[in-house]
Amino acid sequence: MIEAIKSDEIVHKLGGRFKLCALVQRRLGEIIGGARPLVERNGRTDLELVIEEILQDKIAIDYEKSGSISRPADALGRRHETTKK
Repeated sequence: MIEAIKSDEIVHKLGGRFKLCALVQRRLGEIIGGARPLVERNGRTDLELVIEEILQDKIAIDYEKSGSISRPADALGRRHETTKK
């Protein structure tokens, strides 16, 4: 599982190593704080859980909410509507 971090696929999926690191750090804090994992634990460590959540598109960075974690549909699906005058 940790081999996935070494892959460029996960780095490109999130837009860079910094964004990957930030997402992992924030989600690890949530898991340690008692948040329920979005994937089955199956004997995996907290870090392995977070990586699997990213690989399965269960979590993503919400760019509109300045770094908050959201499910990909929320992060990618919402756009601010502009009104025409």
